[in-house]
Amino acid sequence: MEQTAIRTSIDLPHDLHRRLHEAAARKGCSARKLILAGIERAVSEPEVTRPPRRLTLDKSLVPPTGRRIDLTNEEIYDLIEFP
Repeated sequence: MEQTAIRTSIDLPHDLHRRLHEAAARKGCSARKLILAGIERAVSEPEVTRPPRRLTLDKSLVPPTGRRIDLTNEEIYDLIEFP
């Protein structure tokens, strides 16, 4: 093992451990090499940047149903009786 290496341990479920060794055998490498390659791939992936989420009011969130009634505020006040 290299001088710059750090030893660590993880607990794997039995089924995953068995599949790891089967995959390593199919690829013709050790389980250690397969684990290191997976870790390298995971840490070298570029970070996913998400665009900021903004609510756009261009389209209505709930589609309108029925017919549309166009009334001005004055017409609405004329239809409603106030005490």
